[in-house]
Amino acid sequence: MTEQTLLDLAHAAMETAPQDDAARLRFFERLSDAELFLMLAAEADGDQISPELFETPEGSFVLVFDREERLAGFAGRAVPYAALSGRVVAQLLAGQGIGLGLNLEVAPSSILIPAEAIGWLYQTLGHAPEEVEDKITEFTAPAGLPEVLLTALDAKLATAGGLAAAAYLAGVRYAGGGRGHLLGFVGAREAAQPSLAKAAGEALTFSGVEAGAMDVAFFELEDPVAASLARAGLRFDLPQPPEPESYQPEIPGSNPDKPPRLV
Repeated sequence: MTEQTLLDLAHAAMETAPQDDAARLRFFERLSDAELFLMLAAEADGDQISPELFETPEGSFVLVFDREERLAGFAGRAVPYAALSGRVVAQLLAGQGIGLGLNLEVAPSSILIPAEAIGWLYQTLGHAPEEVEDKITEFTAPAGLPEVLLTALDAKLATAGGLAAAAYLAGVRYAGGGRGHLLGFVGAREAAQPSLAKAAGEALTFSGVEAGAMDVAFFELEDPVAASLARAGLRFDLPQPPEPESYQPEIPGSNPDKPPRLV
């Protein structure tokens, strides 16, 4: 039996509890994060692709699969395809009245997703948490946030390797009197900050948590505020790329097993 994918598991949870909004949100989150293999009508011409379009009584659909072998199993022959993330596929289809056929006939997660749902997904992926501008007066331990949000943040940030040194979730009090929660990134690359804020926003949205429940801020490693955040907050580790091995040139004659060449 083929190993179940994350999309298979999320789809099964959604089907088991059709009235559970959280289960549907988790399925769409998995869909947006997944690498999908989009069936094409012809080989890609540079950045230009022409998806194979299927007309059904329910409307027009393009087909995607979360495994190359599933695409091959459906087509029964070699076909051109493009490997894209689910969020990119949603962006391509948004506003065109075209739905998405996922893993049709080849997996337990086989499903037709109508164009309206793809439009909703595209709009949802555009949401982001508010960036903090008010002065922070105090950090506290986070409290009252649902476990589903913590799990979603952990999963999202695990895919952001190398973009920041760490992230901390803490309760926060502002100079203006406001209180809430803040996800603070420490040592984030400036170019990566919009992507990190977007990832945090998606975790919030797909957890079904109220949009104003969490702000986002960025701190330098040497910022004293970052130390206060680390003491009070819940830490999320972002995978770090391995350090490149330093190359030490060998001095001729220093290795007894490699005597110098005599010319």
